[in-house]
Order: sequence, then C-alpha cells, then structure tokens
Amino acid sequence: MIKDINWRFTEKDIERVREVLKSNFSASHPTNMCQKLEGLFAEKVGAKYGIAFNSGTTTLHGCVAVAGIGPGDEVIVPALNVLHTAAAVLYQNAVPVFADSEEDTFNINPDSIEERITPRTKAIIAVSLYGLPVDFDRILKIAKEHNLVVIEDNAEAHGAIYKGKTLGSIGDMASFSFEASKVIAVGDGGIVTTSNNEYANKLRAFAFLGYKVMSSDVGDARNVKDIFQDPSYSRHGTFGFSYKMPEVACAIGISQVERYDYFVNLRCQIAKMYDEVLENCDWMIPQFVPNDRKNTYWTYAVKYEGKDWRRFRKEYMKNGGDGIYAAWTPTYLETVFQKGEFYGKGCPTRCPLYKGEVTNKKGLCPVAEKVQPTIMQFCTNYGSIKEATPKIKALEKTIKQHI
Repeated sequence: MIKDINWRFTEKDIERVREVLKSNFSASHPTNMCQKLEGLFAEKVGAKYGIAFNSGTTTLHGCVAVAGIGPGDEVIVPALNVLHTAAAVLYQNAVPVFADSEEDTFNINPDSIEERITPRTKAIIAVSLYGLPVDFDRILKIAKEHNLVVIEDNAEAHGAIYKGKTLGSIGDMASFSFEASKVIAVGDGGIVTTSNNEYANKLRAFAFLGYKVMSSDVGDARNVKDIFQDPSYSRHGTFGFSYKMPEVACAIGISQVERYDYFVNLRCQIAKMYDEVLENCDWMIPQFVPNDRKNTYWTYAVKYEGKDWRRFRKEYMKNGGDGIYAAWTPTYLETVFQKGEFYGKGCPTRCPLYKGEVTNKKGLCPVAEKVQPTIMQFCTNYGSIKEATPKIKALEKTIKQHI
C-alpha cells in the first residue's frame, strides 16, 4: 500500500525522485523521466506531443516564439488575466493587444477579438479562466478566416472539456502550468502539447538552447552523444533558451499525472459544495458554465454584488474561511503597462511602427474593468472534502450574516 506524505504527494513521488538520484544523476547521464512525463500528459489530453518546460510562463514564450511572432507583430490576449500571458508576447518584442471579457463567463469575448484584428495580427492566446473553456468554436473560426495561430493557455484548466474535446488538443499549441497551486504540481514547471510535428520540433529546440539535434522524438541532446559530441558538429541551429524542466520535477510529474483524474474530480466535488451554498444567494453569482463545457475549477469564481467586498472578506476570514483571492487588475492597467517602458524607450507598444498608439488606457476593455473589482475566488485546492467543509460552512455563515 502506498502511504500518503500529504494529500498532494505519496511515497510514489519519493520513489520516482529516488530513481533519478540513483541513476548517477549528472549531465552525462540523463534519465528519461521528462520523456515519460511528456508522453503520459500528451496522451491524457489527446495530443501527439508533449514538451516539458521549467514554468507555465516559459511554455507560453515557447509557443509565441515558434509561431514566428516577432517585432511588428500583434497577438490578441485577454485583458482580464495574469500578466504572464501578455509578457510572453513582449518577450518576442511583439505587441499584446487586449480583448474584452464576457460578463458571465469572465473569458475572452470572441466579438472583441474580431474587433482587434489588424493586418499585423498573427495569433490569439485563448485563456480558459479559472478552469472554464473559452468559446473555441468562435475563436477557431475567426483564426481560420484570418490565418491566425491559436494558442491555448490552460494554466488553470487541466482536464477541462469543450464539446467532448479535452483542452490541450484543440488549438495549434497548448500551454499548461505545473506550479504549486495547479492541478498537477511539481513545485514549478509546465508543458506544451501539440499535434503539429513542426511546432513540436521547434519547441524542443527552443527550450534546449536551440540545439539542432533536438526534435519531437529527442528530448535531451545528451541522449545522442555520437552526434552531439563530434568536434565538427555545429550544435546550435536556432536561438533558444535553457527552459527545460529538471528531471527531478519530471519524476514528480509522472506520479502526479497518474493521479490526474483524482485531482480534477476532487476540485469538481468541492465546487459543487460551493454551488449548493450559493444556490439561493442572488448577490453572489458564480462564473457561468455553458452546458457544452466542463469547468475543472482551478478556483471557484463569483461576482460579488453585495455592499462591501472588503468587509465580506474580513468577516469570512473571521468565521474560519480562507483569504479570498481578488482578480488581477486588467493587464494593461498594471503599473508596468502604464509606464510602457518595456525596453527602455517605450518599445514595443510605443514604437514608431504603431504611430504612438498606446494600448494601456482606461476604458479599453469596459466589461473587464467592470467585472474585475467584483470577482471573488474561493479556494478549491484542498486535499479532501473533509478539509474543504469547514471553509464552505464559513462561507454559508458569512452569507447569512449579510442577508
């Protein structure tokens, strides 16, 4: 019987790590843990290839880079989201163009995407916020009409399903995070899935310093020593970064993926408990989930339409609840975007190519700006129903105090 270390990790995780350490863990003797993880995860989401990275931000950078995005290009991203998605575009000296939100799902609005398309647009990053899939039918249709690459940002949406398709198998590429709060957690890390062999080859090289020997099938240059160590061999075929996931993290990731369904189902069960508490509360409105989608609830998000957001939070905590997470400020209103000095001279958002246009003005995405201050995110990252129950009872008690 496998014993639990805590709810997240078991002795199986320790066994995997021990296996790496016993294998003469060194630069000259890589294990195949990362390739095992990549194969397991790709199979789980229904993609042909998986490429492990060292974070869920570098995965996005990889996707943007291999899509050919560079200076002068635009990528449409949601305004209501963490900074990292837009940052991945800026890393390529390209411009993130912010699209507005749907008021009920909080996800990126396809109508707003269409409004933002210009001749410079090259891709759409579709973020499935809080675990809820975006409207992929609309987004894929728009992308096809304008010849755009679709990148799924599934950092919060492990196991989510859109019309029978698991996220990670819908767009041209898909980015996942394995950061500590996510469904699959290895400390930090991420993975890109794709069924496009060309993208897989490029992603592999991009994450491994641009080595020419890297491909969808070669996960580590040190595994092809006869080629790699030949003195006449020119190693670097393209520009890349040292973004590969450490093998110890990959080892943990394998046993995490083996418990994938358990982790996803637990969050969904906890979300149902929140549903029951909020069923008759007309001033706390849960994120709307269309019937054709499965939300896997990285967090349980609601619109708070009560009198005092901060007072409610304090009372909830006083009653034994967690701290309630606020939604991020719309990205273009973050201080770094207000300053606009990403590369010292305002580039890329204020370069001459864009005729001094600034994409950081208040009012740019009115729905996102309206919804963001009202959002409350309740934790679903508990190890059991038993652990979650007192937190949800605290919410029930706080709601009654405010009626």
